[in-house]
Amino acid sequence: MSGTRSDGELLHAVAANGDRRAFEELYRRYAPWLTARMRGRCADAGIVDDVVQETFLAVWRGTARYREETAGADAAGWLWRIASRRLVDALRGAGARGRLRQALARLRHRDEASAEERVLAGVEHGDLAGALVRLSPELRAVLQATVVDGLTTREAAVLLGIPPGTVKTRAMRARRQLREALA
Repeated sequence: MSGTRSDGELLHAVAANGDRRAFEELYRRYAPWLTARMRGRCADAGIVDDVVQETFLAVWRGTARYREETAGADAAGWLWRIASRRLVDALRGAGARGRLRQALARLRHRDEASAEERVLAGVEHGDLAGALVRLSPELRAVLQATVVDGLTTREAAVLLGIPPGTVKTRAMRARRQLREALA
C-alpha cells in the first residue's frame, strides 16, 4: 500500500488537528496547478500569487471548510472555487478604499455597464458579443466556467455551487441560444 494520502485525508488532517505535513503535501499537490489556472484569468503574477497564498491560508486557518459530501470529494474544484472568489475580490479592490472608490464611481456613473458587461460587449466578433450579453447570468457563468476556464462539468458544479446535471443543462441551453442568435 502506498504512503500517499488522498485529498480528503489530507484535508481532514489539516482541519481536524492542524497537520502541517498534510497541509504542505496539499500545497505541493495543488499550488502549481492553481497558479497556472489563475494566470489564465489574470495577467498580474503578483495578484495571482497573492490569491493562491490567500486560498491556502484560508484552508490552513480553517476559514474555508471542505465538505466531502457537498464537494463530491473533489479538492481541486473546491480550491478553484475559493481561489476564483478571492481573485474576484482582489480585482474588485476588496479593501475599504477599493469599496469606497466603487461606491463613488457608481454614484457618478449610474448608467454605466458592469465590468463583465463591458468585457462581453467588447468581444470583437460582431453578433457574438450581443448574443453573449443576452444570455442570463446563470448561463453566462456556466459558459465562463466550462468554455473560458476549461473546467470539467464536475469542477464547474463545485465552482458554481450547483449540481453537475444543472451545469450540463445550462451549457446545452446556452449553446442552443447562441446558435439561434448567430443563425
